[in-house]
Amino acid sequence: MQAEQTSRTDWLAVGRLDDIPRLGARVVETAHGPVAVFRNGADEVFALLDRCPHQGGPLSEGMVHGRLVTCPLHQWNIHLDRGEARAPDHGCVPRFQVKQADGELFLNPEPVG
Repeated sequence: MQAEQTSRTDWLAVGRLDDIPRLGARVVETAHGPVAVFRNGADEVFALLDRCPHQGGPLSEGMVHGRLVTCPLHQWNIHLDRGEARAPDHGCVPRFQVKQADGELFLNPEPVG
């Protein structure tokens, strides 16, 4: 069974790329809780539930480096593109799609997978 696709009108407006600090994040509230929208040094954009799989730390307050974010509480590294903790740690955080249209960023409010 194929998942139903969300139309663009169902996506949440996040702002422009420049509204998110490079190597930082912006938090968007969804029905699933706060989602952190990250921008890395290469201007790639990723979105994860704003809760570390270890002890729920706010990933949006962590340090972004490459395609990783380091949780500010216990320094777990989470892959921004997969939502998985980097070994030797184990755990996963829900990911969300982000798209750019007409210079604006939009967040799909439903987690991927």
